[in-house]
Amino acid sequence: MIRLQKYMADCGVASRRACESIIESGRVLVNGSPASLGQSVNPDKDKVTLDGKLLSMQKKHIVVMLYKPRGVVSTSEDEKGRKTVQEYVKDLPYRLYNVGRLDLNSEGLLLLTNDGELANQLMHPRYGVSKTYRVVCDGTLSAGEIALLTNGVELEDGLTAPAKVTNIRRSTTGGTAFSITIHEGRNRQIRRMLEAIGHKTLRLKREAYGPLQLGSMKPGEWRILNEPELDALKKQIKTDR
Repeated sequence: MIRLQKYMADCGVASRRACESIIESGRVLVNGSPASLGQSVNPDKDKVTLDGKLLSMQKKHIVVMLYKPRGVVSTSEDEKGRKTVQEYVKDLPYRLYNVGRLDLNSEGLLLLTNDGELANQLMHPRYGVSKTYRVVCDGTLSAGEIALLTNGVELEDGLTAPAKVTNIRRSTTGGTAFSITIHEGRNRQIRRMLEAIGHKTLRLKREAYGPLQLGSMKPGEWRILNEPELDALKKQIKTDR
């Protein structure tokens, strides 16, 4: 027997946490009856459906690295008709889900996978996998403001964890450009950190996720991670616990 949310994650539906929400929404049936959170199933005997479609274990797990362009939403569908990241990988024979998100006006490295367990580990605060961004903000960052970004900024949902701020220079737009590495994944975290110290984010680009580097990829380009990259990513999860 296996917990329903884990089985769904193994089928590539989403991370376990997201699967719990899906179960609670009433979209999942087990042998024709509405599923309940915490329920266990036997993959060899029980019939599990999501929105009427039968779920089955996916034999091959993949992770895709995509350069998400600005103006593209990190969702499967968009009620406003905007372009989504799923459109870039629609021809792949896998049901892929985003590992976290980049907001509409941000760009850079975004991971998609059908491995729900890996997605859960990459997003869970317990593992704290590093993410590095190149940022341009308005004005000039003072030494005190840099110290705040480094040591922690008080937001409405609590103090941010220590971050690493490097490569600080004057931007050609007249603001300040810098790199920042964080180990959290709060909603719009960097933008909110800068807002809290009186600065507006003009540009935000994720350049690295753990050991993975965006490198020379261009907006809209994507590729499937190879085995050495997957091994390095999984090693990072174990290291950062």
